[in-house]
Amino acid sequence: MLEITIDENLKKLWPDAVLGCIQCKVKVHESPDALLAEIDSFCKELQASVENVPAITKRKKISATRSAYKAFGKEPSRYRNSAEAMCRRIIQGKGLYQINNVVECNNLFSIRTGYSLGAYDISKIQGTITWKVAEENAHYQGIGKDQINVEYLPVFSDAQGPFGNPTSDSTRTRITESAQEILMVIFGFSGQDNLAQDLESLAVLLKTYCQAEDIESKIIS
Repeated sequence: MLEITIDENLKKLWPDAVLGCIQCKVKVHESPDALLAEIDSFCKELQASVENVPAITKRKKISATRSAYKAFGKEPSRYRNSAEAMCRRIIQGKGLYQINNVVECNNLFSIRTGYSLGAYDISKIQGTITWKVAEENAHYQGIGKDQINVEYLPVFSDAQGPFGNPTSDSTRTRITESAQEILMVIFGFSGQDNLAQDLESLAVLLKTYCQAEDIESKIIS
């Protein structure tokens, strides 16, 4: 597995920060009907169980991410983590975008658990990855967005600079159909609470819908 470390300053600000990582070879393609059906089924379940949009922030993993953002100096309602943002879209009846099978597995796991995830093309990553609080004025080209300000967000950074965080990933490392090996990361802010089992569940999704092989998983704390 790629070398991944958590910066001391991030751990000092949020001691319960932890990463659940899966590295594997995949086949990237349009999502099969069965995967889209799973997403649709859970969206209906979420709509039935969550009374309104504000109630989304009470989900355990989403709440922990929001609290961590405040500790890092970021306003969580302005820079919503991806799990919260997707759940809001679902409750508002807007649904989720369809990209490819890897991204859809990422999103399904995220809305089910409340974790925010990152998915990255390993061929686009250079050197050691560090999870750290981004420096002042840090930015990158966001997926489907202009340059986005990521200062003080908990970012993944390699030799080329920051490329991913629990709110939005960069275009540089995004998953396209040319990707052959990926890194998928669970951004955890509530310690290792059931994280080993969660990684196993995520691996099953990737094997089922992305033909994942040579799977390596690791918890980093």
